[in-house]
Amino acid sequence: MTNIKFLFLTGLIWILSCAPHPALFNNIGNNVLKKSINALIVDSDLDVNMSIKVASLNSGKILYALNSKKRLMPASNNKLYTCAAALANLGSKTIFETRIYQKGNSLFLRGGGDPDFSLEKLDSLAKIISTHINFVDTIFVDESLMDTLHYGKGWMWDEGSWWYAAPISALSLNDNCVDFYVQPGELGKAVQVSTNPATNYIKIDNQSITVNDTTNFQKFKIERDWVGKSNAFTVSGEMLIIESIDTLIRNIYHPPLYAGNILKEMLAEKGTRVKNISIGKVTGNAKLLVSHKSDSLLQSALNLMNKSDNLTAELFIKTMGNSEGTPGNWTDGIKKVKTFLADSAGIDTASFRMADGSGVSRYNLTSADHFIQLLTYMYKSPFKDDFLYVLPSGGFKGTLKNRLESTGSKIRAKTGYLSGVSCLSGYAFSPQYGPLAFSMLMNGYIGSSKEYRKLQDDILGVLVHD
Repeated sequence: MTNIKFLFLTGLIWILSCAPHPALFNNIGNNVLKKSINALIVDSDLDVNMSIKVASLNSGKILYALNSKKRLMPASNNKLYTCAAALANLGSKTIFETRIYQKGNSLFLRGGGDPDFSLEKLDSLAKIISTHINFVDTIFVDESLMDTLHYGKGWMWDEGSWWYAAPISALSLNDNCVDFYVQPGELGKAVQVSTNPATNYIKIDNQSITVNDTTNFQKFKIERDWVGKSNAFTVSGEMLIIESIDTLIRNIYHPPLYAGNILKEMLAEKGTRVKNISIGKVTGNAKLLVSHKSDSLLQSALNLMNKSDNLTAELFIKTMGNSEGTPGNWTDGIKKVKTFLADSAGIDTASFRMADGSGVSRYNLTSADHFIQLLTYMYKSPFKDDFLYVLPSGGFKGTLKNRLESTGSKIRAKTGYLSGVSCLSGYAFSPQYGPLAFSMLMNGYIGSSKEYRKLQDDILGVLVHD
């Protein structure tokens, strides 16, 4: 009996010692790739939820899959869905028009959902107006092309004043942000702060100080009173006197009023006085005075994917959700995206959750399988060239500028990052395996994403090495 027990225990130990790493149980694919990629994952010793898949675009074969059906938060990989649907539903040549109407002594500034409407473009409209009009009683700001929900479902309530959490509106200006230029002042005095635009729409309380050493150093900060829903900014902390000028970007509260006030100030500089700013819709008998037409949607999509611009993603969603008599909104826009994904890419949209277009929402849940279905469809679709054009390439620019430098044009992909989330999905052009679609979703870690990004890059290195 003792010998039987000994043999059983010995056999059990042998079986367990030969079993794969627990994270790799749901694991299929090419044996060579499985061995190489699994070794990278095990050696990394990273404790994280993963959903990974690599498929050949020529044969459709799965070359590697690890928990590929597992639904995780995609972060900005969600923009792959949004961008693809926008190219299909709206078209790469779509333009967005910002219009200014006149009725009596009043002007109506109407937003057209332009994600790239800049201060320079608004100023050019102000110049034209100022040559014809000396006095304006009221500028009415009109964002009625879309609904007035400025923040997405599932966005963290404390995202605060950062650029990536700017509010969403059909009338958006300068990414709905203010650029703060900061540089050291005199020793012991406040840090010098200027803004673009220079506007009375915001208030600045400068409590900062210029110092010459790091003893008990207080981190320099610029924070908007987002809790109080105001445009009051507090500048605090310290800046070393040897530092050079820097630019910090912060978002504003209520985009339409922001745009209206900036137009008022621009007109005043050109000699046209404006008495009031108010919210209102263009009336039927108002006359179109001047307008600005954006670059093509394709150029906005290039900005969307390379800068991972959340504002652009949500404006695409709401534009798709616009229909006659109904302002653009997230619910209808996401329905359009899901219809495209189901009808064109064959994705079972009941098996994943999409709450916004940018991936800021933590309600989004999707899998590597879903992304591979999309990427495979887009590669074989009429939208292939445009889709590849807008995706960042390794080591070149945008979110991949400092990653995958050695791979160059062999990688075209979208990053995704939230606290505890790091994702990368796109295309790999492999000398050995041909064109590939890949998706790597990683969730549930604490601290820096550096090690997880390195693992993703190492896996891609295996795919595209000569």
